[in-house]
Amino acid sequence: MSEKDRIRWDAAYTDGDPDAGPALPQVFRGHADLFPVAGSALEVACGTGRAAVWLARRGLHVWGLDVSGVAITRARKSAVRHGVAERCRFDVADLDGGLPAGPPVDVVLCHRFRDPGLYPALAARLQPGGLLAICVLSEVGASPGRFRAVPGELRTQFTGLRVIAEQEGDGEAWLLARAAG
Repeated sequence: MSEKDRIRWDAAYTDGDPDAGPALPQVFRGHADLFPVAGSALEVACGTGRAAVWLARRGLHVWGLDVSGVAITRARKSAVRHGVAERCRFDVADLDGGLPAGPPVDVVLCHRFRDPGLYPALAARLQPGGLLAICVLSEVGASPGRFRAVPGELRTQFTGLRVIAEQEGDGEAWLLARAAG
């Protein structure tokens, strides 16, 4: 990612709500019961850690990655504030170089970050039976653009996983799927 992009994201997180509180992204809330209550999770592009802290409060050990140092600092503070710092690790990572090495996890969560080059690594990071929760901007119901998924992209890219739920429309596409196990 360019330095200009990093600066833009740092500025966005500097101006945001200092602690909006732990929460699963809205698109997945109707399926919250599918998320495990123990194990490990990787949140890609975690921002200020709202979902990571929600997962940690649920009982998981979570590793959150984001390009913004400002976001990561806020995520760490949120984990302390909500009593789950011992179950959270947050690191600055430029995902243009790929997904950092790490062990398999029970959950991979990626909300509003799209890099089709990372799709194979996201699926490969799942433990047998692990849950993938991914949401990206989509061309379906919106104008095409380089940051938007083409129709059917998530289902096509994650064919090795068992789809539990999915939706495309209003400029957004999301998928919940499990690794074979």
